[in-house]
Amino acid sequence: MPLSRLNQEQYAAATSQASKNLIIASAGTGKTSTIVGRIAHLLGDGIKPQEILLLTFTNKAAAEMVERVASFFGKNVASQIDAGTFHAVSYRWLKKHDKKVVLKQQRELKTLFRSVYEKRSYMHIDAEVSPYGGNYLYDLYSFYQNTELHNNFENWIVQNYPEHELFALIYADIVEEFESLKKEYGFVNFNDLLLNFRAMCNTTDLGYKEVLVDEYQDTNALQGTLIDAMNPPSLFCVGDYDQSIYAFNGADISIIGSFSKKYPDAKVHTLTQNYRSTRPILSLATKVIEHNERIYPKQLEVTRTSESQAPKLLAYDELFDQYHAMAAQIRDSQTPHEEIAVIFRNNSSADGIEVGLRELDIPCKRKGGTSFFDAKEVKAILDLYTLLINESDMMSFIHLFEFAKGVGSAMAKEMYIALKTLGHGSIFYGLYAPDVSIHNPFEKRKVSHQLGLFDEFLELGAVGKFAKLGFESKFMKNPILKHPRLSKDGAVFLHDFYSLYRDLKGIKQPRTIVKKIAASSMYKHISEVLATKRAQLKDGSIDEKQKEESLSRIARKAILLEELSKPYSEHERFLNAMILGSSDLTQGEGVNLLSVHASKGLEYKEVYVVDLMDGRFPNRKLMQRGGSLDEERRLFYVAVTRAKDILYLSYAKYDKIKKQNFLPSQFLYEAGLVPKDEAYRAMVLKGEEKEE
Repeated sequence: MPLSRLNQEQYAAATSQASKNLIIASAGTGKTSTIVGRIAHLLGDGIKPQEILLLTFTNKAAAEMVERVASFFGKNVASQIDAGTFHAVSYRWLKKHDKKVVLKQQRELKTLFRSVYEKRSYMHIDAEVSPYGGNYLYDLYSFYQNTELHNNFENWIVQNYPEHELFALIYADIVEEFESLKKEYGFVNFNDLLLNFRAMCNTTDLGYKEVLVDEYQDTNALQGTLIDAMNPPSLFCVGDYDQSIYAFNGADISIIGSFSKKYPDAKVHTLTQNYRSTRPILSLATKVIEHNERIYPKQLEVTRTSESQAPKLLAYDELFDQYHAMAAQIRDSQTPHEEIAVIFRNNSSADGIEVGLRELDIPCKRKGGTSFFDAKEVKAILDLYTLLINESDMMSFIHLFEFAKGVGSAMAKEMYIALKTLGHGSIFYGLYAPDVSIHNPFEKRKVSHQLGLFDEFLELGAVGKFAKLGFESKFMKNPILKHPRLSKDGAVFLHDFYSLYRDLKGIKQPRTIVKKIAASSMYKHISEVLATKRAQLKDGSIDEKQKEESLSRIARKAILLEELSKPYSEHERFLNAMILGSSDLTQGEGVNLLSVHASKGLEYKEVYVVDLMDGRFPNRKLMQRGGSLDEERRLFYVAVTRAKDILYLSYAKYDKIKKQNFLPSQFLYEAGLVPKDEAYRAMVLKGEEKEE
C-alpha cells in the first residue's frame, strides 16, 4: 500500500488529523508519494473518491497521480477522484451546470476585444502619454483579473498606472462592453472559468471532503480566492517556496508564506529527506538559496550514501568556446544522452549549445524557448538557400515574401505562379528573362458571391509608380511589376530578391552562400522586420535598445549557421543536414535542452547549467521589468536540483561578437565556486542600490 512506502515525515503528513495542512516539499523529497499516500489514507478512512479534489499545475501531473492511486485501488475507484488543473476542474463544473458555455482561446477573444477597442477615439484627450494598444490593454485586463481582489478596473488603472488616468474611464467602458458581448454569446476564457466557478462555489456545496493542492507556491490571487470560496472541511497544500518561479504569470509567493497566519490551527509539515541529489549537489543548492529569506525553516538531509563527485565549474575565455567545449564533453560522457540535460535561462544560450551538438552529430531535443532551426531568421536563410537549389519550393518563396510590406501569403502565391508563367516553368527565368509577350501572367480568380469570393483583380497596375526607385531598365520591363496591389515597398523587396540571386549564381561553397545571404539587402530587411516586431512594446511603441539587441541576436544566429556550414562542400548535403536533420534536434531521443521553467519537476543523471554570467543568469533585464533577484535565485535553485549525480556550472568571460566582457554570476560567488572579490562586492552593492 502507498502508506507503507513512506518515510516517517511523509507518513506523518499523509495521515495528519489536522483540517488544514501545509507540506513544505523541497526538490526530490517525494511530494508525489506523499500526495498519493494522503489520498490512500482518505480512502482508507471511508472518504468516497468523488469527495476528493486534487488540483495540480498540469493535467499530466494529475493523470500520473491518479494512475498511481489506480495501481493500488483499481481504475474504478481512481477514476472517480476529481483531478486536474484549476481551469480543467472549473470547466467541468460550469459545463455540468450550463451546457451553453463556450470556451474560447485567448487569440479569438483578443480579436473580439479589439473590435470593441477600435471603435474608440482618444483624439479629444490631451495627454503626455499615448493610450495603450488593444492587445496590450487585453493583457493588462487579464493580469488584473488574476491578481486584483478588491478594486474595479478603472480604479486599478489609476492606482497602478497614474499616467493613464485620463484614459481610465474609456478603458473601463471597453472592458464593460467586451464583457457584455461575451455574456451575450456565452463566451468564456480561462480567467472567466475561475471567476465563474468561484461565484458558483459561493452558492453551491460541491461535496468535497478534502481538497489537495499541488505546487501551492505557484497559485495566484484568483486561484487563492477560489480555494477560499470552496471552503472545504479539509485542505492539504503541497509546495516549496524555494521553487516559486512563476511571478511573471501572477503567482504570489505570499500565499504559501501566509498559510500559518491565515489558518492559525494549521499543521505545517516539512519533508527534509532528499532522494534525488548527492550531498555535494544539495549542499551547493542550499548554500545559494539560503541567501533568500527563509519563510519556513527547513534543513534537507541527503539519503544517498553512494560515492559522489563535487559540482564542477567550467570557465571559458569566449562564449563560443563554451558551447563547443560543452558539446565535446557531452560527446565523451559515459552518461546516456537521454539522461543528460543542458539547462538555460535565456534562449540565445540554447542556440549556441544546440549548434555545438549538431556539429558533432549529437541528437538533442529542446523544450522551452524556440529551437535554433525554428527561429524565423534561420528559416529565412534556409528558405533563400532552398530556392537556389530547388526553385519549385513555392512555400519557401511564400514564407520569404510575407516579410515584404503589403504582401501577404495569397499575394506571394500569385507572384510565384506569375514568375513561373513568365519563365515557362522557371521562376528564375521569369525573373531574369521573362516572356514579355505574356501581357497578364496572373491567374484569374474564381468568382462566387455565395461563397464570398470576389474578383478584386479588375485590371493590371502601371509600373510607372516605380520609376523613381532607381531600378535598372531590364527589371522595370518585367510584367510581374504590374500586379495591381504591389506597393513600392513590395517592389523594393522583389528587387532585393532579384539582386541577391544574381550575386549567388555560380557560387559552390555553402559557407559563402550563407555569408552572402546574411550580408544581403534582402536579409537585412528581414532582420529589420523581425527586430522591430520583437522590440514593439505592448503600447505599440518601439524600444530602440531592445531592437538593437534583437538585431545583434539575429546576426549571431547567422554566424552560428555559417559555423555549421564549414564542413560542407555540397549544397544538397548541407541543406539536408540543416532542414531534414534539424528535426532530430527537436524530437525523439537525445540530449535534453531545457529552459529552467521547462525543467521543473524533472531530474537527470548529468546536468549542465550554462551561461552563468552576471546579467544573463541572473537576468538583470528581466529583474528591471518587475522580476527580482530572489526569483532569479529560485530559478538557479530549480536548475541545479534537477541533477542527481553530476552537475556542471559553466560561464564565459568574453563575447567576441558583442565585444563584451562578463563577470561570473552572483550565484557562483554565493556557491563558493568563485572567490568573493572586489567585482563581487561592487555587484552586490549595485544590486542593493537598484532595489532601494
